[in-house]
Amino acid sequence: MKNIFLLIILFTGFSTFAQETAEEAEAKKVVTNFFEAFHKQDSVALRNLAHSEIKMQSVGANKEGKTEISAVSYGDFLLSISSIPSTTKFEEKLHSFIITVNGPLAHVITPYTFLVNDNLSHCGVNSFTLVKEETEWKIVYLIDTREKEGCDSF
Repeated sequence: MKNIFLLIILFTGFSTFAQETAEEAEAKKVVTNFFEAFHKQDSVALRNLAHSEIKMQSVGANKEGKTEISAVSYGDFLLSISSIPSTTKFEEKLHSFIITVNGPLAHVITPYTFLVNDNLSHCGVNSFTLVKEETEWKIVYLIDTREKEGCDSF
């Protein structure tokens, strides 16, 4: 009987621990809304999800194989998304979410694969930093990695 009671407590503890908090769910929703707007090429919705001071960067290897960080303005990002021809199908598939929240600061990490016309283009990890202003989470920083190899591990 003691063993059964211990198992019940153990499983209840794990299931409680694994549940998202309301703040984590809100932060996750901002990221999922970002990708819904991204796929619809909705620059207005994308702008509304971002803080006015948002920073965007990517990490990847240059031609010599050295790690390089590149930056793009959010305005240029929005222009590039809205200029994708309607004949081009693109999808960024998110594979999981790792979310941490500490007061008005949240981090959301999402491994992904990126497909263009149903063909693998690249894969990597997105890292979003969000800040809660009054009642809304806003994306203030987005950095991602972009890899051509090892995408089958996602």
